[in-house]
Amino acid sequence: MKAGAALVLTADPGAAASRAVAEARASLGGASPELAVLFASAHFLGSATALASAVTEEAGPVPLIGCVSDGVIGGAREAESGPAVSLWLAAGLGPAETFAMDFVRTGSGGAFGGYLFGDRPAGMHLMICDPFTFPAGDLLAHLNSRAPGTMVMGGMASGGLALRQSRLFLDGRVITHGAVGVHLPQAEVHPLVAQGCRPVGALFTITRADGNLIRELGGRPPLVRLRDLAASMQGRERELLAQGVHLGLVINEYQADPGQGDFLIRGIVGADPDSGAVAVDEEVDVGQSVQFHVRDAGSADEDLRRTLEREAAALGGHQPAGALLFTCNGRGSRMFAEPDHDAGLLAKLLGGLPVAGFFCAGELGPVGGQNFLHTFTASIALFR
Repeated sequence: MKAGAALVLTADPGAAASRAVAEARASLGGASPELAVLFASAHFLGSATALASAVTEEAGPVPLIGCVSDGVIGGAREAESGPAVSLWLAAGLGPAETFAMDFVRTGSGGAFGGYLFGDRPAGMHLMICDPFTFPAGDLLAHLNSRAPGTMVMGGMASGGLALRQSRLFLDGRVITHGAVGVHLPQAEVHPLVAQGCRPVGALFTITRADGNLIRELGGRPPLVRLRDLAASMQGRERELLAQGVHLGLVINEYQADPGQGDFLIRGIVGADPDSGAVAVDEEVDVGQSVQFHVRDAGSADEDLRRTLEREAAALGGHQPAGALLFTCNGRGSRMFAEPDHDAGLLAKLLGGLPVAGFFCAGELGPVGGQNFLHTFTASIALFR
């Protein structure tokens, strides 16, 4: 497989398409692209159709997905302000089947339509979803239980700020609702997910719970455990806990000593000061092992760095063909003091490979063999 990428900083859709396609194709060595992934800054909300049409005209009728977002990534750069277009082309990765999906509300809840995952568990599915009309988390939970082995990566579009303002690219068209995706049954893709948190305090077992409500951790109310933890911490650590605490659910219960990166991170979304119970944005079970987590720039850097170093060791000196980076719009300059953090670290530790990506309003990526919707996460689809 070969990949090529281009980052073009202009608001002119025709010029952006011409330059991006030419630069990205230069790395393919004359091979015809079999997949295009296109991301554009919010400056293209009004000209998204012109951009998609121009890219299709320049690249030919190649399968294409993407979106308009509030920031794009190309190579080692993160373009968070100013007009920008990021294009990624790939050849030699096998068939690429693009699709669109919708969610229709019904009296009993709702139904997904437009694409059937059950018949296509192999390979990778890349998806870009509209956060206003497509409950991606519900779809992933359904796939985990009904289509095990299905792998999904991608992100929630962040370019639009209200219903029908999202712009999703599908081949030469623009869609304002639902989701777009591509199935790659033969591509060898390694999913890398860095959630940006680190554990603090002790590991506990959930001893009483109801749905997403945790009533006891190790026989005591969670709020009591949290107050005890805060009392034991000082300085910067205590400040981080006060700024926002998260809960990590151990992925592998057979692991003797879980550490950073061994948890599914979920937010604490409510608490009852009378009973001491807390609610998290994930259903939990009695017997699960959990640990409180904090998040800051240092933790996020350490988590992503460790994830990439581990992958570099597994590659054994081999250069990946390319990568797609789906990073949270709460990262970038909102989290790190230096620009281009996630893209720059990816280039530094895995080489100057062709990369495209965007800043998401939620990231899709597997943890522990199951698919999840994350926040403040860097989710990387690495093509071997």
